[in-house]
Amino acid sequence: MTRPLSLAALTVLELSPPEMVSCAAQAGYSHVGLRLVPVMPCDSVPALLGEAPLRREVLARLADTGVQVLDVEFLRIGRHTRAADVLPVLEAGAELGARHVLCAGNDSEETRLAERLAEVCDAAAPLGLTINLEPIPIAGVVDVHTLAQARRVLALAGRSNSGVVVDPIHFDRAGERLEDLAVFPRQWLHYLQFCDAPAERPARTEDLLHQARYQRRIPGEGGLDLAGILRALPAGLPVSVEAPLADLQQRVSAVERARRLARATRALLARVDPPGGAPA
Repeated sequence: MTRPLSLAALTVLELSPPEMVSCAAQAGYSHVGLRLVPVMPCDSVPALLGEAPLRREVLARLADTGVQVLDVEFLRIGRHTRAADVLPVLEAGAELGARHVLCAGNDSEETRLAERLAEVCDAAAPLGLTINLEPIPIAGVVDVHTLAQARRVLALAGRSNSGVVVDPIHFDRAGERLEDLAVFPRQWLHYLQFCDAPAERPARTEDLLHQARYQRRIPGEGGLDLAGILRALPAGLPVSVEAPLADLQQRVSAVERARRLARATRALLARVDPPGGAPA
């Protein structure tokens, strides 16, 4: 069975949500990721939460193309987060047919963060959603920087619909080890993100952030051990291709960028996945 391949919102953020769905279909993806909440203060996000006509247009394009929504983003779970605060995002995600919600841990006090995460998970469970922390080793952006931190928070939360999302660029920049990833509890791995990046790690926080937001690379054209990451993870996990390519964006269309990323990702998957693939 072929792995689900999803086009992440950040890869084609210049498009509207309905355009993202069409782009994913034209580029050969089975799934798409949609951004419902801004990640950074400078982000402009279409009002999918507040505009029912826009949601209906997205739903119509999903039905017309057969593309499904893998995940919605991006929740920040912090010391003051309550389920009621994020329920509109969860309900919109469920309406769109999403399976997962991408989150950041924005509290350095792990016990308190776990309590807030558990509350959000409890609100998401009846909607069929998992809540997934993404470790991001960029100071001032999130407080959960490593897999070890995420693992402690998930263990404290104790919710079966919680999880962690591995992003190769953040995995590498955090200095994570493949052997630790290989023994990460499988019940907390629902899908992964995918991209490449230069082998050299930026020293400055602002350069880390800029590279992650604008200057990643097509899988196989950078220096990250993508094959090693894939082999350390369960076979068949859905893959969300999150690779913003600002330079290439100036020269080719979103559909062409998405196609190139899909081809490169599938080529790497073909080297790693067992014959016939594995169910997701």
